[in-house]
Amino acid sequence: MQTMRVRKGDLVHILSGKDRGKQGRVIDARPKDGKVIVENINIAKRHTKPRPIQNTSRMGGSAMTPGGVIDKPTPLPVGNVMVVCPVCKRPTRVGMRERESHGEHVKVRVCKRADCGQEIDR
Repeated sequence: MQTMRVRKGDLVHILSGKDRGKQGRVIDARPKDGKVIVENINIAKRHTKPRPIQNTSRMGGSAMTPGGVIDKPTPLPVGNVMVVCPVCKRPTRVGMRERESHGEHVKVRVCKRADCGQEIDR
């Protein structure tokens, strides 16, 4: 299996699905599943019951999480998103390059666009 080149905090462009063309920040990356959760993208409605919160400070009795219909972002396959380069501001494929910093070799992600080629990790 190939490594996932999308990380938490990246700005991504959605390639397919109901939110095609939109952009958003990655809230959570799940390399084991090969999925990412993107802020305000792929929203599903969940009907939840009010539940008591565990381990409250025992002062005001039991606090409750509110029930009702909650909008919640659901995971997207990592193949359906593309990282947006912070330099050229366009969706790009991601390459890896080794760079030497403070005497050790560090792998950094780079933009694969021909006219850009800048580092994604700053």
